Amino acid sequence: MNNLDFSANPLLSWYIVLLALSGAIMLVLGVVGAGQKVGLRILSILFGVGFLGYAYYLAFVFQGGEVIIFFKVFILPVGMIVASVKAIVERSNAKKAPTPPVAPYNPNAPYNPNAPYNPNAAAPQSAFNPNAPQAGQPGQPVPPQGAAPYQPGAPAQPVADNPYAQPQPPQQPAG
Repeated sequence: MNNLDFSANPLLSWYIVLLALSGAIMLVLGVVGAGQKVGLRILSILFGVGFLGYAYYLAFVFQGGEVIIFFKVFILPVGMIVASVKAIVERSNAKKAPTPPVAPYNPNAPYNPNAPYNPNAAAPQSAFNPNAPQAGQPGQPVPPQGAAPYQPGAPAQPVADNPYAQPQPPQQPAG
């Protein structure tokens, strides 16, 4: 039975056409990719197949009865088209953007975790040598840079670089 009869039931017929069109668009967007991430592509393919299958069911298998029409399902294809266009525009803008120049290696520069990787940079001049003599006596803790040396019997004080350290409250005399 063919339910695509615009003269008898135009609302159902247009719903079937729009479902099929939306399913085809989402299927094409999922297969082509159009700059989308893999998860969105798989989701687009699944919903596209679902829309096309439901349109086929309503058009050729459905024998009559009650049909609930959800026009909200057409928001999803519009959102997928918008996401695809946005991804395409972002990709083209990223290709047009000039790459920043890479600075030569400077061993005296402070550490910058956001600095770009430079594969042509020279190796650091002073490599770590575990056999080199360390500051202080053997077995004694090495204080952080800028900290006071270890003094037995003195209460431990927080290190300025430690965000979890808590200052020691002043001791009140008993009495």
